[in-house]
Amino acid sequence: MNMAKKIITLTILASATTLSACGSTSIFNRDRPDEFAVSRSAPLVVPPDFALTPPQPGAARPQDAGNNEQVLEALFGGAAPRSTSERAVILQAGDSDAAIRSQIGDPETETVNKAEVTRDIIAAPEGDGQNAQAAIPKG
Repeated sequence: MNMAKKIITLTILASATTLSACGSTSIFNRDRPDEFAVSRSAPLVVPPDFALTPPQPGAARPQDAGNNEQVLEALFGGAAPRSTSERAVILQAGDSDAAIRSQIGDPETETVNKAEVTRDIIAAPEGDGQNAQAAIPKG
């Protein structure tokens, strides 16, 4: 009986060892290329116009346009001309001060804090506007 237990134990160990080789461990695993990651490159094509002018040294590259120009070109086909009313508003507004950004940070500059008004508008109860009131703050 003791001999039968040893044979069964050895058979189970041999089976487990044999089956463990079927797993994907680092010993039996081989690196394979991913067949879905392989793609073909487009063939080289000679341009039909052989009269291309070479670029001038130091000249700006045509594909190096700014981001704003690229976005406008992609969305709208380029910069759109201003309407008559838009040009009139811009003319009435006049030229802006070039130093406006430095003047805003000046402690002597008077600014309007709209944060409190914005919070009041957001916190206002929802309604149809029949009971709306306006108040002008003092000071």
